[in-house]
Amino acid sequence: MAHFAIPTHVLVGSDALNEAAPYLKGYGNRALIVTGPHVSKSPMVGELKRVLEKLEIAYMVFDGICGEPTDEMIAEGVLAYKKSRSNFVIGIGGGSPLDSAKAIALMAGQKEDVNIADFLGKEIVCAMPKIVAIPTTSGTGSEATKFTVITDTVRDIKMLLKGDCLIPDLAIINYEYTLDMPKSVTAATGLDALTHAVESYTSKKATPLTDVYAISAVKRIMKYLPISYKNGNDGKAREQMALAAFEAGVCINNASVTIVHGMSRPIGALFHVSHGVSNAMLLPECLGFAVDGAVERFADLGRACGLVGHGEKDSVAAGIFIEAVKELVGICEIPTITGYGIKEEDFIRNIPKMAEDAIASGSPGNTRKTVAKEDCERIYHKLIS
Repeated sequence: MAHFAIPTHVLVGSDALNEAAPYLKGYGNRALIVTGPHVSKSPMVGELKRVLEKLEIAYMVFDGICGEPTDEMIAEGVLAYKKSRSNFVIGIGGGSPLDSAKAIALMAGQKEDVNIADFLGKEIVCAMPKIVAIPTTSGTGSEATKFTVITDTVRDIKMLLKGDCLIPDLAIINYEYTLDMPKSVTAATGLDALTHAVESYTSKKATPLTDVYAISAVKRIMKYLPISYKNGNDGKAREQMALAAFEAGVCINNASVTIVHGMSRPIGALFHVSHGVSNAMLLPECLGFAVDGAVERFADLGRACGLVGHGEKDSVAAGIFIEAVKELVGICEIPTITGYGIKEEDFIRNIPKMAEDAIASGSPGNTRKTVAKEDCERIYHKLIS
């Protein structure tokens, strides 16, 4: 029987934060709000503060999450948690503050001689403060997942840490918080969510339950991401993307990811490309490689999105779906490797290491086709050909 894990409570809608009052009150009387410097000055955080004040919950804002989180940022956050004598954590913002909230909650209860890197490669099991996740982007799905990605500044690697105890106790999803997302963030996070959903559906670990979430997320994203990208104030499109991001997060929580994520992380680590953009750069080529191991599954997605009729051959339907994904990447104006500013010679020189790291991550092993280091190298080369 497949394990299926989701947040304990999920509240969706414009009034979700107010509706969360009973849960927040039950989590403790002091909260650490984890966010970034931009969001900390936003009306969203202002609204959160007012709700906490009304509930007589003291709070401290830690807005030291600048870019993708590092172990040093987490250490600062833990100090803030202890200094404020907080007893639960609220992450508000994009994937980085939400991931950071999880990591701060994890480390807040550890002895001083425990390092966050000690948890790498292990299934984390421990008692933790309650975690509240309030996303302001639609893509990472961190509000639904048991994962957090933290950079180890000593070894200069991105650590994927995991454990059911990292799943937020409460996810608050209000699409209105995503209305001021810049176009570039809309594109990167939206294509990240698409990658989550497609990879989960075509993963060896897919289950009938994750299939339901994955198909729903893919349908929403293929229809509404272009609309969100062109008009960020389209409430219907933003709402659909917020729901899709959550659905896709549930998917990777339970069916994992495949070759795209495995190959994406090394690009991000070595060339400091944001996660969503590096996924998007790889998406058409990786899906094109993976398709013959899961033709029926890719065909299912093409039909579900209404791109082809049910009488069409699987091979044709699968190909049309992948072409549609490629077209969406173009609509979202995702740069090429060199277009991003990465020197071709630097990228080529690092291909053997990136391919090795991709395979070592384990994610390509979930692909319904054998993936060798040489396959990853060929795909990396195609990105600059």
